[in-house]
Amino acid sequence: MVSEYLNFKDARTYLSIKSPNALKKYIDAGLPVSIVGKSKKIRKSAIDEFMKEHEVVAKPQESK
Repeated sequence: MVSEYLNFKDARTYLSIKSPNALKKYIDAGLPVSIVGKSKKIRKSAIDEFMKEHEVVAKPQESK
């Protein structure tokens, strides 16, 4: 059975980021973390929602 909850290492893999500091920046920016005792987990759906909320549409550069 695949869990909806990821530990920090699996969350970094899911996000395709290598640095624990990068994940900390996501958490500092509002990515929710569930903490029970010493266990810290992040829901996949929370990651997906967080990324969707932080989507930015880049404007194409005007040719000169």
